[in-house]
Amino acid sequence: MKKIKIILLVFVAIIGIAVFINYPKLDLISGFSAKSIASAHFIDNRSQSIIETGDNDIELVRLAKNHIDDNGKFATATVFGFKERKAIYREGLGATLIDADFDVTKPYDVPKRTKPRNNLAFPYGNNEPKDTVFANIDYQKLNAAVANAFDKNNQKIKRSRSVLVIYKDKIIAEKYDSGFNKNSKILGWSMTKSITATMFGVLQKQGKIDIFQPAPIASWKNDKRAKITISDLLHMNSGLAWEEDYTKISDVTKMLFLAKDMSKIQMEKEAAFAPNSNWNYSSGTTNLLSGILRQQFKTHQEYLDFWYSAFIDKIGMNSMLVETDMAGNFVGSSYGWATTRDWAKFGLLYLHDGNWNGEQIFDESWAKYVATPTNTSNRRYGAHFWLNAGGIYPDVPKDLYSCNGYQGQMIFIIPSLDLVVVRMGLTESDKFDFNGFLKGIIGSLKENVAPKEQKPFD
Repeated sequence: MKKIKIILLVFVAIIGIAVFINYPKLDLISGFSAKSIASAHFIDNRSQSIIETGDNDIELVRLAKNHIDDNGKFATATVFGFKERKAIYREGLGATLIDADFDVTKPYDVPKRTKPRNNLAFPYGNNEPKDTVFANIDYQKLNAAVANAFDKNNQKIKRSRSVLVIYKDKIIAEKYDSGFNKNSKILGWSMTKSITATMFGVLQKQGKIDIFQPAPIASWKNDKRAKITISDLLHMNSGLAWEEDYTKISDVTKMLFLAKDMSKIQMEKEAAFAPNSNWNYSSGTTNLLSGILRQQFKTHQEYLDFWYSAFIDKIGMNSMLVETDMAGNFVGSSYGWATTRDWAKFGLLYLHDGNWNGEQIFDESWAKYVATPTNTSNRRYGAHFWLNAGGIYPDVPKDLYSCNGYQGQMIFIIPSLDLVVVRMGLTESDKFDFNGFLKGIIGSLKENVAPKEQKPFD
């Protein structure tokens, strides 16, 4: 009995120390958990247990105790009984992490959505893709490369959820992990940044914005930030101070899990460097851009509709949902959901330089713009897209550019090979060999077929 008491005391002491050390983080932990549970459950109909053993299987986040209220359309989370956070679900807007002051009874605007009325096969319609066999593809090699992206024997190492390979507009490989399929909506995390950037390409084509002009922010006009352009923001090269660290209380975690209006956090930061002199990856910058987009419209309804009517629904990404913050801004840095096939459509749009089945969504020059290396980024980053111009993937063509998201959400665009590859999962490059993955897929294209001439943009 004495030993049991000692063990219990030690256990309680350990819990107490853990709470003391991590107490400042509890808001963030329970906030992440509540938001994740609400989004995955109400957007993709996943069970709480699947979310907790998948999406929330992250250090510290595992500590959260979660509850789903299906009638009230919300989820809550606590850590050791402390810091309860709540995320509500609203049809059309997704899940929003709210605070105690948020008025859940207040009316809200919802984006107007449309679906294409055609009988076309994927990708230009939503009918099943036509079976196509290419003579220059070794399908045995291709299928082996795709299968190798998935865990075997219930391992949790590679943790891929889906892989889709499109060659010359045709699906040549498609595979899903257990519990996922072509209709599963998967969070793209920072792939959403590329969606946000594309909205500026659409506005630019319409002649409604000049990205090379100073950002339209009144509070910057009389200080060092006055010369920061929208293009600097798109290139993550504004010089504004920002800390993007998800392991602690930082600018990004405070923004995503505490802020009412995420568009203001980066706006309020001071200039640490001159514009176009210091590349610094910042989710706050993308949400600031979302706020700038909102300024371009007379009403909130027009802002909400534009993302879908001018781009997302226009190319048939009808499963896509970009979630909003408490202030009604699209969280353009992180909260875009779509099926794997719809994420692939986004890659195809760029593969074809903005042309979607004959309609130009953005100017051809925009695709070159986003894939041109940002100054001081070591040729790794363009305008809200990642690049292989510096050879990060040594066995892959250098003209590859990509949308990258937390835990290895990827859309790879390889113009020289007419190839788009999507991988959705739960592991980063330290546990998943993206170079080897792409090398295997590319290796299935027979050597006697030369790729199109294409050089990385300079």
